[in-house]
Amino acid sequence: MSLVVSASDSVEVVQDGNKYRIGESVQIVVSPLEDVDTPPGGVADVSTTSTAKPNQNSSRQRKKKESSESVTAHNRFHYNCCSPKPSPSKEEIKARSAQNAERIRSKSRSGGLYGSRNDLRGSKSNLAVNGRKQEPESGSMSWDQVKTYLTSNPDNLEDYILDHIGLDTLEKWLQRKSKKLNKPVKSSTSRNSCLGKWKFSVEADKRSMLTELSQHLVGSSNKALLMWELANCISSAVDADQFKLYLVYTEGEITEFAPEIEKPTSQPIRSGTTLAAHCAKVKDVLKFSTATPDPRYPKGVPGIKGAAKVLCYPVCSENEELEAVIELVRSKGHTFNEDDIEVVNSYLVWGGVSIHFADIYSKVQHQKSVNDFLLSVVKSIFQEMISMDTLIVQIMNQAQKLVDADRASLFLVDTKTNQLYARIFDVSIEQTEDGEFSQATKEISEENKTKQFLQKSANIEPFPIGKGIAGHVAQTGETLNVADAYKDDRFNPAIDEETGYTTKSILCMPICIRGSVIGVLQMINKKSGEETFTTEDEESFKTFAVYCGLALHHAKLYDKIRRSEQKYKVALEVLSYHNAAAMDEIEEVINEGIPKIEDHEDISTQIFTYYATGLDDMAKVRKALFMFVDLFGVERFEYETLVRFFITVKKNYRAVAYHNWAHGFHVANSIYSILKASPGIFRPLECLAMFIGALCHDLDHRGFNNKFMIDIGSPLAAIYSTSTMEHHHFNMTINILQQEHHNIFARLNPEEYKQVLGNMKHCILATDLALFFPNKARLTNIVKEDSFSWDVPDHRLLAQALCLTGSDLNSSTKPWEIQFRTSKIVYAEFHEQGDVEKQLGWKPIPLFDRDNYAEVASMQVGFIMGICLPCYDLITKCLPSMTPMMEGCKRNLENWKELKAEREKEKEKEKEKSS
Repeated sequence: MSLVVSASDSVEVVQDGNKYRIGESVQIVVSPLEDVDTPPGGVADVSTTSTAKPNQNSSRQRKKKESSESVTAHNRFHYNCCSPKPSPSKEEIKARSAQNAERIRSKSRSGGLYGSRNDLRGSKSNLAVNGRKQEPESGSMSWDQVKTYLTSNPDNLEDYILDHIGLDTLEKWLQRKSKKLNKPVKSSTSRNSCLGKWKFSVEADKRSMLTELSQHLVGSSNKALLMWELANCISSAVDADQFKLYLVYTEGEITEFAPEIEKPTSQPIRSGTTLAAHCAKVKDVLKFSTATPDPRYPKGVPGIKGAAKVLCYPVCSENEELEAVIELVRSKGHTFNEDDIEVVNSYLVWGGVSIHFADIYSKVQHQKSVNDFLLSVVKSIFQEMISMDTLIVQIMNQAQKLVDADRASLFLVDTKTNQLYARIFDVSIEQTEDGEFSQATKEISEENKTKQFLQKSANIEPFPIGKGIAGHVAQTGETLNVADAYKDDRFNPAIDEETGYTTKSILCMPICIRGSVIGVLQMINKKSGEETFTTEDEESFKTFAVYCGLALHHAKLYDKIRRSEQKYKVALEVLSYHNAAAMDEIEEVINEGIPKIEDHEDISTQIFTYYATGLDDMAKVRKALFMFVDLFGVERFEYETLVRFFITVKKNYRAVAYHNWAHGFHVANSIYSILKASPGIFRPLECLAMFIGALCHDLDHRGFNNKFMIDIGSPLAAIYSTSTMEHHHFNMTINILQQEHHNIFARLNPEEYKQVLGNMKHCILATDLALFFPNKARLTNIVKEDSFSWDVPDHRLLAQALCLTGSDLNSSTKPWEIQFRTSKIVYAEFHEQGDVEKQLGWKPIPLFDRDNYAEVASMQVGFIMGICLPCYDLITKCLPSMTPMMEGCKRNLENWKELKAEREKEKEKEKEKSS
């Protein structure tokens, strides 16, 4: 009796990390130990039987099966040679089976392969491990023995192969054998060679085939050439004699493509014509023989003579949109079959990926060119301030390059007459050279070219909106892409007749700003490809139209600004003429000669106390000239220019109550006194800036303070948000210096000129009392820390600023009679502002309220104690020479306090009377 253990399917044995699969099924028969001849190695013999269905044509297999029942083999390949022995008892079989099982497990753990698996497939025991064949285990057949056996028994090998090996494996073995022998093997099947090349080739062969295909595709420059190379590879793979490729350029049409075709032909996608047109319509693979006409495509394959077999294959995108149609033609041999279609599919899968990424790359490159173009447009708009027409010509020229158009025109909408007129007409790349955006040095030549286009546009009569293609686009706001202009009823051929130019294709697009059409941009005659504009051109053109609208809007604004600038220059010329010094005044002062000290001893001796009482404005001009010459001489200055400048400054002070020419003169006199009393403290250029800054510090003052100018929304307040009037005073000074024969700093070198203007601006802005308080706080901290130094530039600037502030308040330091009289003039100007505020319905502050003038003493006490005295007290700590100004201010303060006390007494008396 035997114990049979069966394992269905294949058996997998693991040894040293290597897996071995043996046979489809194994049957292990274990016999009693004493009845089994144990081979060397001590392992019980195991016989195996295949449970696979035997081949009906194999008689040898049937004999084996019949003779193998209930037989125990004591030697390999030895059957029915011994008489059966008495069967052991059931208990003995169980005990011996347990011993054998334990022995087999022990041997398995020790790493050996034993039993029927080695015996059944000797070759499997010698599988390559780490690049070399394993040596056979002791007691098993060696690989040489197996090969000898198989060579001696080819029928057994044939039976096994026919029973257990599939057709696919056989084909694969054939291909490997063919490669090893380096000889082609012809298959007995009709066209399995094509399929076998791909399906059953080894990985290296597939990789080689795909690499060759990829190299063909990578070398192509555009999608059409990529398709051509792919079709060429497919044609070779299926042994076609020739092929045709049709591409979809325009919706509803296919166009034959080949690199050598100069004028390709197109045909509509429909049935009833050619095989390719029908294939494009149904989007299905078609097999056709020219010998058998088909009513669905009676024209068959144009250009093919004689009998031929054709395989027509549609190529579609992921979105099921038709990309191309490939026609494969075989003049000789058998017809195309399913294996050929599978080969085409295999190539299209790989080629489709390549084309897809090539298409993406092409789109990325195109988008990059669009982005570069738009960037150049934006740079031109915001960097180059050129005329509107020149800018439009440049942008249109770039647009021509973008869509590869031959000509371009721009029509603008006249909303008043409801017509279109040609702003720029018939721009061509040839006429504008390379079309690059010009620099400022090229503006003259660009303007000349623009004039040519403007002259052409002047010859085009305005036409109503709705007429012609451009009129239709202006009316509807829709983009028009016309493939053949003369087949479109809206096209007006009169312009072609007039210009002698032939229009073929047109891409016309509206230019919109804020939802309304302001113009129409027209591109004429695509120069490359099918000479018609594509949907890709439309998309690029749409993006361009947005920027074109921005450019037009910006150019219009720039034109307005430029016109305003010209108007401003004209106004400035008129103002300069009327505000400039009169020639008779200039000649009179010049004829008097350079001022001498003996003629102006009063001003040169009365330091800090001089006040021009009773002098007219021209007399003050002469005194100002003397102070300048006394301080700086005339070696570096042209005296005639000085005279012109000083008289013009006098003329540009308005006739207001206090902030007039007299006030400017007195502030300059105070600076003169400070500089004369402090020789060597300030550097020459600082002195120059301080004196001219003081003389011009209130130019064109309107008699109103900064807050009032901001409250009424003055244009000056819109220009200068802080220190409004002080910025305007400095700007007026610059305007006078820029007038002809008025630049008194002309002989300074650029560095000196820059320094003087910078210091002068600093000094003029310092007269804004709003800046006095932060300046005073900074200088106070410096003085407290005892760190003030004339060697520190920032400390010098702070000292200059307080000198100007103190000079602007100089009336508070003058003798009492002058101080009292000047205060009345100051309050007169304040009251005029207060009156205007009342007219506007505002309530003025007490300082500006005419009804509050009785409290002038109290207000003056507050003003001097809060602003004047702190200013002089601080500056004298840095510049002791200004002490006379502080002392004069203190004396005037005492006088105002007395007046304040008297006013308090008057109010008490009035209160007593009223009570």
